[in-house]
Amino acid sequence: MRAAVMTREYPPEVYGGAGVHVEYLVRELERLIDVEVRCFGAPRDGANAYQAWPALADANAALQTISVDLLMAASAGADLVHSHTWYANLAGHLAKLLHDVPHVATTHSLEPERPWKREQLGDGGYALSCFCERTGLEGADAVVAVSGAMRDDVLRVYPAIDAERVHVIHNGIDPDEYRPDHGTSALERYGVDPARPSVVFVGRITHQKGVTHLLDAGGSIDAQAQLVLAAGAPDTEELARETESKVARLRDERGGIVWIEKMLERSEVVQLLTHATVFVCPSVYEPLGIVNLEAMACETAVVASAVGGIPEVVEDGVTGLLAPPADPEALATAVNELVADPERARQMGVAGRRRAVEQFSWRAVAERTAELYEQLVARV
Repeated sequence: MRAAVMTREYPPEVYGGAGVHVEYLVRELERLIDVEVRCFGAPRDGANAYQAWPALADANAALQTISVDLLMAASAGADLVHSHTWYANLAGHLAKLLHDVPHVATTHSLEPERPWKREQLGDGGYALSCFCERTGLEGADAVVAVSGAMRDDVLRVYPAIDAERVHVIHNGIDPDEYRPDHGTSALERYGVDPARPSVVFVGRITHQKGVTHLLDAGGSIDAQAQLVLAAGAPDTEELARETESKVARLRDERGGIVWIEKMLERSEVVQLLTHATVFVCPSVYEPLGIVNLEAMACETAVVASAVGGIPEVVEDGVTGLLAPPADPEALATAVNELVADPERARQMGVAGRRRAVEQFSWRAVAERTAELYEQLVARV
């Protein structure tokens, strides 16, 4: 069987959890079946890459996305297509119709649950992104939800989808790549003091990730702890300015702020996570949150919002602490609880790695995905 995986992100252009998911899923699927990757962007090894039509260079970004979808859908030769995120859902739907093959769509988020995307795409662009997602998901032969909470969201937001077509297959982690690294070269490079407690955030500057709520909590977080923000790629200029303003205020109020405004190498992230007293995930919307698994695999305690699929990953009181979303005071209280008790934080980190290794594996994710493919292809 040959499956065509359709995605916006693929190495080396990976900037979010969906891209991480596709990278590792493809790697493991290739052990089981024949896989072709169709992605956005510049030419690269291991994938067929497509770029927006030049005639649309000045058009809305969502319309440019649709032009890439048309190119991705045009190619034949696959027994099944598998799309990821709204960027590729329409491509999967069109390929299904054009080539009469099954379409699987994985939901890493849902556009109607992310109204702040209007700021990034504009009202018209957001309407197009919602159209692409709805069309792709409602027409898919199977929808994969990365958590039970995500499945509930899919059925609530898109009631036209038959519940039997929605399958839960969790995200995974590579415990060999994400494992404790007690080296300090990355910390020295970015000015993080390994002798001091640190509270670490890794993610994009977007409303979804709750960065502003973490910054609002920062003034109440124990000043002995460094607040390390590996955060870049703001969604909008307005959000960038808001983040800069809040960081400047925190530097004046408490100091101990390290802001790394770029995408880090994986090895650098692993070192930062390993040395963190606490990893914090203040998301207001998170279907699962691979980054929590990454922190847990590095034996780091997690403080995260009790939202979406996060409680399916972070076991409250065992591998970390959960706090209400968009509640800076509660977030700071949970962080301070672990900063004040480093031994408890260490024990949670050990439990977190054990949970990540035993219950979340990309090999298992790929096997379940391939089984789903086989079932769908057999029906054709």
